[in-house]
Amino acid sequence: MIEVILREDVSSLGKAGQLVRVKPGYARNYLLPHGLAFEATEGNKKRIAAETRARTVRSQAERAEAERFAAALGGVTLSLAGKAGEEGKLFGSITAQDIADALAAQGHQVDRRRIELEHPIKTVGHHTVAVRLHPEVHAEVHVAVVAE
Repeated sequence: MIEVILREDVSSLGKAGQLVRVKPGYARNYLLPHGLAFEATEGNKKRIAAETRARTVRSQAERAEAERFAAALGGVTLSLAGKAGEEGKLFGSITAQDIADALAAQGHQVDRRRIELEHPIKTVGHHTVAVRLHPEVHAEVHVAVVAE
């Protein structure tokens, strides 16, 4: 077993900056060539500490920006129309892409993959949709689906 310091989060091992023990082949053939880890030397420990400090500062700035954007999205209500039957069920559905397009039309650029829609919306009415802006920051967008 050899010791390596992780540069990035690896799901099966740990978080960035952690000192972990792995088999030599795993380190030599996967972690080191892909830039996911460094050997655990004194120089590399100092290097990882500096990267961790820089990552913390960058993460705080990204979180502050995400909180500002979440505050702007908090008051947004989208109105989307779709063909519906008599019982209020849509013939199609409202997807995350539809919501992202409607947000873009109002001047809020959001990637469709950040919209947490468990299932496409298939009924007329008011729905609340979560938007993941940062791992720790979520915003809610209100979507009103009306029949055409």
